[in-house]
Amino acid sequence: MGSPCSILVETEDGKLAQELLRCVAWEAWRIEAKFSRYRKDSVVWAINASRGARIRVDEETARLLDFSRLCHQLSQGLFDITSGVLGKVWKFDGGDRLPRDEDVQALLPYVGWEKVEWETPYIMLPEGMRIDLGGLGKEYAVDRALSLARSEAAAPMVVNFGGDMAVGGPRAGSQPWIVGVEDPGIVENNQERAAIRSLKSTGGGLATSGDSRRFLLKDGKRYGHVLNPRTGWPVEGAAQSVTVADDSCAKAGMLATLAILQGPGAEEFLEGEGVVHWVTR
Repeated sequence: MGSPCSILVETEDGKLAQELLRCVAWEAWRIEAKFSRYRKDSVVWAINASRGARIRVDEETARLLDFSRLCHQLSQGLFDITSGVLGKVWKFDGGDRLPRDEDVQALLPYVGWEKVEWETPYIMLPEGMRIDLGGLGKEYAVDRALSLARSEAAAPMVVNFGGDMAVGGPRAGSQPWIVGVEDPGIVENNQERAAIRSLKSTGGGLATSGDSRRFLLKDGKRYGHVLNPRTGWPVEGAAQSVTVADDSCAKAGMLATLAILQGPGAEEFLEGEGVVHWVTR
């Protein structure tokens, strides 16, 4: 998941808490193993290494690919799981090394979901192209982990994977959980970030998209890690941070990412969707 993962449970039963922790951890590890593009035994690796062959996928993978297609359609092509190939030249490590534009342009022929043949349960990825489910996999994992944990116990709980979370019911006395949204500004030496606002939640998902941890800084200009698949460069005028609350973490994450992709139009987009949101610029 590339981030700290946790479950908070309101209970006095230590054994139950440990059981729920194991349940959530195993689901996170399962999804990481299955969909990581870095593991040679993953579904994503098999698709990316298919060299243009037609690959049959399982039902869970098919659902994620269908969701990816929906995100692509809703964003008019801006959300594109094939844009991960641009990671060959972009390294968002907080440094100041920008890729050459000619190197970026050389990769654009390998970007574009419309070039992929996808008809459940078969996918055909043109040779040289890659898919990357990192833009939605963590939020999916949060929802799955909470669902499994709640099937084991009715205790109030929160599953939190790197700030993307799902809340399973109010605390005792119908009290909400208090969630802090971190300051997206630059901090040195990985210091702990302060919260710029606190939110109350009794259920549903919460997700944040932004460049607080993955960015480049060159000549005073900050380049966020969300790339425009049409240009191969970071989205111009993007917000530093977008947080969305919705009925699931996956939906909240989708809307937060789509808002970032809108650049200066993030607020207008989210207002049009009618969701609770917070935008920091």
